[in-house]
Amino acid sequence: MTKPNASVVSASKLGLTFETADGPVRALTDVDLEIGKGEFVSFIGPSGCGKTTFLRVIADLERPTDGTITVNGMSPEQAREKRAYGYVFQAAALLPWRTIERNVALPLEIIGLSGSEQRERIHRTLELVNLSGFEKKYPWQLSGGMQQRASIARALAFDADLLLMDEPFGALDEIVRDHLNEQLLELWARTEKTICFVTHSIPEAVYLSTRIVVMSPRPGRVTDIIDSPLPKERPLDIRETPEFLAIAARVRDGLRAGHSYE
Repeated sequence: MTKPNASVVSASKLGLTFETADGPVRALTDVDLEIGKGEFVSFIGPSGCGKTTFLRVIADLERPTDGTITVNGMSPEQAREKRAYGYVFQAAALLPWRTIERNVALPLEIIGLSGSEQRERIHRTLELVNLSGFEKKYPWQLSGGMQQRASIARALAFDADLLLMDEPFGALDEIVRDHLNEQLLELWARTEKTICFVTHSIPEAVYLSTRIVVMSPRPGRVTDIIDSPLPKERPLDIRETPEFLAIAARVRDGLRAGHSYE
């Protein structure tokens, strides 16, 4: 695999075992991975393979039991304290009693930014996700896709260099999902952030990513890392090209191999 020059996330022999009432459950094992600045890295694998768990380890929401991991050269705990990442969950998780602008403002209020700084960031991030003009709306007044864009704006609001996205479009219909995939690529190009993206969709992983990390069933391990030769600017119809289909076939083969490994 190609090793990035400047690592935003660096994991070595990473493992995580959960202690449960039925005994220990090995969620991750021997994960070695370097994610470079400005990359768009997707994680794909069957349910329960540890994709989301790995994201949660980066975010210091879970603690590894083996190996090491750094985020921007720091421990995940230090990176969390320095607000080094934004996190977008599967559901938009917007507060229904707050307007869209006040939902985006929530992390800014928590970190104690001034009112003027909050307003500037709210304006900038809502503009980035094409929600200008919807500041005073409530979540229930927006479509599912617009709610998820508001969730992305909230994650972008404190301007972290790293964006962690856990299946943010999984519950949306295909037409909306395609549109948001296009918008996410545009957003990535404008902001040059590093993005770690969990998905179950092979076409989504191939369309969005500079690299695709294929994972095996539990205990989650990396079975393949695929560098994408696709250009940075990607119209949706690139999905019909031989280059795209070849990458998708390799991802599919990696997923099958992972299953046979178990």
